[in-house]
Amino acid sequence: MAANFDAVKAHYAASDRRDMAGMMVPITAHTRWTEMAGFPYAGTYVGPEAIIAGVFARIGADWDGFSFTLERLLDAGHEVVGIGHYNGTCKATGKSMTARVVHVWSMEDGKVLAFEQFADTARVAEAMSKGGNAQASAGMLAEMRTL
Repeated sequence: MAANFDAVKAHYAASDRRDMAGMMVPITAHTRWTEMAGFPYAGTYVGPEAIIAGVFARIGADWDGFSFTLERLLDAGHEVVGIGHYNGTCKATGKSMTARVVHVWSMEDGKVLAFEQFADTARVAEAMSKGGNAQASAGMLAEMRTL
């Protein structure tokens, strides 16, 4: 199953180069790409055009310097797991974030059948929020103390 591991590894290398065409090499017209509920681009997108429009184009529009840093890549045959973190600065708020993330790739013959993202969506939401999260947290803490 080295072809599966190598395809995902090549996808991440293309991402590091900001090479969208390279990132899409293992994606097929039937690939199901799922962004986690609570993530700003949550949903399931099918095929390269939908994935680019629904995820990557929106990330580019909303973030400066958005990146995924791969820390570990695990080969489980038909499943490949990428563990790392996202970084970026939200254009609308100027707030930066670092969020832990896991990607689970379901693969066959070096092609992606399905992708599923699991992320610390709270960190992303905080960066995108125009409100004062510190104030909200302090208010919640004060409310908890009265219970």
